[in-house]
Order: sequence, then C-alpha cells, then structure tokens
Amino acid sequence: MVLFLKKKGSNDMSTDLVINVNPKSIFSEAIKTIRTNLAFSMIDKEMKTILLTSPQAGDGKSFITANLAVAYAQEDKKVLVVDCDLRKGRQHEIFEVMNVTSGGYSNLILNYKDDIKLNKYIVSTSNKNIDLLPTGPTPPNPVELLASENNKKLIAKLREKYDIILLDCPPVLGLSDTMIMTKYSDANLIVVSSRKTKVENLDKAKKVFTQANAKITGVIINRASVKDNTYYSYYSSEYYGDTSKSKRRR
Repeated sequence: MVLFLKKKGSNDMSTDLVINVNPKSIFSEAIKTIRTNLAFSMIDKEMKTILLTSPQAGDGKSFITANLAVAYAQEDKKVLVVDCDLRKGRQHEIFEVMNVTSGGYSNLILNYKDDIKLNKYIVSTSNKNIDLLPTGPTPPNPVELLASENNKKLIAKLREKYDIILLDCPPVLGLSDTMIMTKYSDANLIVVSSRKTKVENLDKAKKVFTQANAKITGVIINRASVKDNTYYSYYSSEYYGDTSKSKRRR
C-alpha cells in the first residue's frame, strides 16, 4: 500500500492535527483513506496495534500517527497513541499534554505490574476517544527497556483495553528500537518524505525489516506536491518496490 499525502500549506494546515482543523480537506480525506486501506489489507487478520516509523528523522511519522489516531477516533474507536521514540518523542507536543518525569512510557515499563494503575502514566487528550502514553523521561537504555518482559506484558494489557493502538516508533536506520516493537504490531507502516527520502534509504529500511522477519504493510509518502487534486495514489503491492518507481515518475 502506497499513499501520497498532500504537502503542508499555510492555509489549510495551521496545526499538526489537520484532520481536526480541516476535516474535509484533501489531506484529511487521504488520512481516512489510509484507515480504510488498512482495514482492507488486514481483512482476515486482527488489526489492533499499528506501528509507524520512517527511514530517518524528519519524514513526518509523528504527524501522520497523530492524524491517523484522530481518524480512528472519529469512527468511535478507543485509541491509544504510544510514543515509543524514547529519545526524541514529540507526541506530547502535538496533543499539547504534559510529559511529566513521573509518568510516561519509560516509567510504565520500568514499574509495570499486573495491578498497576495505568492512569498514572497514560493521559487523556482533548480529542474524544484518544489517550496518549508519552515517552516519559529518557532512559539510559531504551533498547533494553523496550525488549524487556515488562514491555511485553504491558502491550498485552493495553491490547485488552483499547480498540486501536498506534506505536510511534523511532527511525529505522541506525536504531534497533523499532525492530523490537515489530514483535507487538499487527501492521507496519513506513512514512517517507517526498523529495527528501532517498530511494537507497528506503531500500535499507526494507532490508532491516526483512532481517527482522517483519513485513512492511504499507508506505506513506508525506509532503507530496500533487497536481490536479489527485491527492493520493494507491498500489496493492506486497512490498514497497513499486514505491521507488512511482516516486521517480513524479
């Protein structure tokens, strides 16, 4: 699955949560199309936990994650956004909530027990049906924390409580955090940036997923400059091989 999302503009995208500000915009419709295409691609499988990443920083994965969360919430799904980028997470900025040092994902993993009070770590947002698990304080050992038995038990617990869980993960290249989290995801999306992400870096990202025995469900091309209101393209390829070709044609 490959989708081209409209480039940011000053008129219709004044905040990160564009789908709230302009629900009928071209961008918002593209986000909803991602939601629909995911449902079709996973029609015979459970899809509760969706992982989003990018080859490198700055491709807009957190921006896409947040807007996709709103799209699911608008379907009356109970949604949790987990900021798994324990080094440079920014979901708390997008949803405008406090990332307190006593809460967040890192603390919840560290202190997890079966009877733990999740509301000490997970915060409600101003968006109906959306909760956020911000990063919490940056740990000295993000990889070890994510790979821990506590995290495995925590994700299982969260799956019981939410309809959709979006995992906003770090970039793939140079870090192993995301590959650890693929053990808990039902679908894996890679966000790339038009005219920024190099094809060779997308190839490298695919190899990383292959080495981890993880499947790429789809690729989202962000910041695409689209003419004639054709704001996205969809490809039913099993992998992103068609993506590089399509991108070079643009």
